[in-house]
Amino acid sequence: MAGLNLIEQGRLHSPWITHFDTGSCNGCDIEVLACLTPKFDVERFGILNKGNPKHTDVFLVTGPVTKRSKQRLINLYEQAPGPKVVIAIGSCACSGGVYGDCYNVEGGIDQILPVDVYIPGCAAKPEAIIDGVVVALEKLKNLMLEAKK
Repeated sequence: MAGLNLIEQGRLHSPWITHFDTGSCNGCDIEVLACLTPKFDVERFGILNKGNPKHTDVFLVTGPVTKRSKQRLINLYEQAPGPKVVIAIGSCACSGGVYGDCYNVEGGIDQILPVDVYIPGCAAKPEAIIDGVVVALEKLKNLMLEAKK
């Protein structure tokens, strides 16, 4: 990993994730938590789920953006240090999903935040979520290298 210092390499090999649900059926949230169970055990790869966005490398978002969750989502995103990547998990986060036509839904996450990785599905499978995090880490590495230039 030429070009990255020790701290940046640590961020890539042990990413901290913050998960936020903007208001959905919680199917994708259950699958995100399934990634932490012994069957998938993402912690063996150094991936930790943290509640504080100030320690976040990867921001996982499930559910569609609602009028009530919009400002909270923006606040959490702004608190995360850069560079950071955003993953939209599930059909609702990607496009609004089945809630897309509701009066209080503004659409998918990309209507509010720059999304780096989309993981479709209702609900998204844990394997797909893990693969999405791997793709996001590659994007994070590229962002770190670009910041060095």
